[in-house]
Amino acid sequence: MASLCTGAFVLAAADLLDAKRATTHWAHTRDLAARYPQVKVDPDVLYVDNGSVLTSAGKAAAMDLCLHLVRLDHGSAIANTVARRLVVPPHRDGGQAQFVTTPVPAPDNHALAELFPWVIERLDHPLAVEDLARQARMSSRNLSRHFRSVTGTTPLQWLLTQRIRHVQELLETTDDSIDTIAAATGMGTATTLRRHFNRTVGVPPDAYRRTFRSRTRPGPQRPVDLRQVDA
Repeated sequence: MASLCTGAFVLAAADLLDAKRATTHWAHTRDLAARYPQVKVDPDVLYVDNGSVLTSAGKAAAMDLCLHLVRLDHGSAIANTVARRLVVPPHRDGGQAQFVTTPVPAPDNHALAELFPWVIERLDHPLAVEDLARQARMSSRNLSRHFRSVTGTTPLQWLLTQRIRHVQELLETTDDSIDTIAAATGMGTATTLRRHFNRTVGVPPDAYRRTFRSRTRPGPQRPVDLRQVDA
């Protein structure tokens, strides 16, 4: 069961969030905490996954949660494809606190909208901040400012996150060796990939591959028709 934005109030009223972490739009987190003190309200995250119950912050964060659900049910490859169709990052770092005083830009109405898909298609290249700045036609300093505003993180951290997501996708969908995946995702060497993957995901890539391929998903799984995404 999942709630989007202020839908958390409904779940709280039904006692489904008792003793659980939850979030809602930053403008209503204090109200949620005051009305339902048994709920562990976290005002700084984009969404909270408690397993059977999930909550998200505002409308943009609701999309983050929905992509997270697609990733859980259908894997990173499908989630990344959906994100590309929506022209949004597959995953955003940081929490909603970054947006309290700055409105979240529309997905296709910010200075980096064309840069994101360009980078995603070139993750196997040795990209640097200067390369991204050149493609975006702005200085490195200006690029960093826009990245902080749009994603809540730095260009290099965002780039690393996209590489890790691509690594996950390849671990889930191919039998490629770690060396091959490292080259295909711009991580360079298997040693570098393992270090960053373990630090970011929390498990070694080999363990991630075994876990994902051996886990069973509850309920019948239907193929996702990506032609319906734009509808």
